[in-house]
Amino acid sequence: MPNDAPQPESESAPTPLEESLVAYLDGELGSEESRRIEELLSADPRARSTLERLERTWRLLDSLGRSEVDDQFTQTTLELVTVAAEDDVRRWRREGPRWRMRRWLIGALGVLAASVVGFVSVAALRPDPNRQLLENLPVIEDLDEYRQIDEVEFLRLLHQEGLFGKEVGDES
Repeated sequence: MPNDAPQPESESAPTPLEESLVAYLDGELGSEESRRIEELLSADPRARSTLERLERTWRLLDSLGRSEVDDQFTQTTLELVTVAAEDDVRRWRREGPRWRMRRWLIGALGVLAASVVGFVSVAALRPDPNRQLLENLPVIEDLDEYRQIDEVEFLRLLHQEGLFGKEVGDES
């Protein structure tokens, strides 16, 4: 169940108006945008109230003291960054060969898969050159006998008489 209670203003996300007013206070807007904000401020009391609240916040932030950081803090921070970078380098050196091996294996498997797909595609789409030979095998087996006959007309007569049997189809 969603929480319908209003959140404190400090925890809510800034509205587009607040973002524009902050940019106006920071001097980040161009002349056209600044003029538009100034027109809005002259016409809208709610916008003026929001601008005044933001200005008070700015003044309070300016009144806070700045904390000074000594050289020890800088040195400690740099040491932490250096240790983290060294850990990253050690981890990369330890895991780097595994990653290279994985990439090599993935590449090899990709090439193998492409080869298999290519072979299967060509085998399925290319006509079989031996199919015609297999269909004509009964004729080829008796080719020596057929060469003994001088005329094709004689073979046709034998076929019409049914002397070739069932193994040879009706081919001229």
